[in-house]
Amino acid sequence: MFIKNLRAFAVVGGLGLAAAVASPALAADYVIDTQGAHASIAFSASHLGISYTTGRFNTFSGGFSYDKDAPAASKVAVEIETDSVDTNHAERDKHLRTADFLEVSKYPTASFVSTGIELTGDKTAKITGDFTLRGVTKPVVIDAEFVGEGKDPWGGYRAGFKGTTSIALKDYGFKMDFGTIDLTLNVEGVRK
Repeated sequence: MFIKNLRAFAVVGGLGLAAAVASPALAADYVIDTQGAHASIAFSASHLGISYTTGRFNTFSGGFSYDKDAPAASKVAVEIETDSVDTNHAERDKHLRTADFLEVSKYPTASFVSTGIELTGDKTAKITGDFTLRGVTKPVVIDAEFVGEGKDPWGGYRAGFKGTTSIALKDYGFKMDFGTIDLTLNVEGVRK
């Protein structure tokens, strides 16, 4: 439902590739393969300046449009179910769902929609986009890398990307300044 009109979005990056579609006839639309667990959204946060706590969001959906001959004309949109946060510690995850952190009862989703792309190499790009968390939307830049594309053993065609970015939680209305969260995004899509 979030991706019903994917062509209306301009996106690229760890979560997608973006810009206006220069040659839409050549671009292909992909659905992110979350059912096969070939995509992930992971995070890392400093804990007391002593170590790092890592986690992931287990439930998300999205898609992207990609043309290998015009990668800057690709796009992506992703929606994350915030209550799917998972740090492998039930009590911590319960706390992360409260108003101290994600406040999932009020903000059940977070999202990323790209707004532009700057190619930085043959297989790399900086993807700008709008990231919405706790009802606050801020621009972010994802350092993206094209991993590869090709036919799969089941008769389909896939393309994959990796991206990294960091966000400051204070920018998204968290009650305390919990510092910066590093996000790592692995996106494998199946062509429609």
